[in-house]
Amino acid sequence: MITPNQNEVDTGRFAAFIDLAIVAGVLVTVKQTVLQFSVVYGGPASTFAAMAAATWLLYRRGFRWADLGFVWPESWLKTLGWTALVFAAFLVTAGTSSAVADQFVPDVGASGRFDFVKGSWAGYLTIMALVWTHGSFFEELLFRAFVITKGQTALGGTRMAGIVAVVLSAVFFGYRHYYYQGLHGAFVTGMIGLVFGLIYLWFGRRNVWPLILAHGLANSIAQTSRFLG
Repeated sequence: MITPNQNEVDTGRFAAFIDLAIVAGVLVTVKQTVLQFSVVYGGPASTFAAMAAATWLLYRRGFRWADLGFVWPESWLKTLGWTALVFAAFLVTAGTSSAVADQFVPDVGASGRFDFVKGSWAGYLTIMALVWTHGSFFEELLFRAFVITKGQTALGGTRMAGIVAVVLSAVFFGYRHYYYQGLHGAFVTGMIGLVFGLIYLWFGRRNVWPLILAHGLANSIAQTSRFLG
């Protein structure tokens, strides 16, 4: 006989699965639609739309982003220290996974997606605005905080469920970059997503800021390098 508590657990798992399906559907549908008109803004448009959907879903379930780790840090000095460690993990993961991918598939870079940034202040300021919204805050809140938390709940809430949720989130994160980075870039970003996801399970639920800041720093360096040629 199913107890009321078991019914509540099953209901919670189903609700988490539905929330995941809605956000994933928004991410895929909006991006594929906008890509018909712009390869630059397909990704950002989809994360903006998915953030709106995810925020609505959280609030209608009685949660806030703060419950997933997006809180004002008690110590910014400590947060910056953690950010340095996360950024170091990013560099090691990116370098190692890129070296592995080099053995099997060519590196196509960004396939010219960001060529408009080179030497252009308008292009640079535009892409930096996207770096610190879509490319740091939104991707970390969506692909780490939301997807992993909801995925773990949907899969049963156990520690192993959390690991599986991290892997699935990393695969989806890699897929998100395939359309302009190819298989090489998808593998590298997927591995970065895997490491960031494990870090989220470790301490990110208490404070997701180090992941956001490290992600934004990495993208800022890349885009500044493009701007400077």
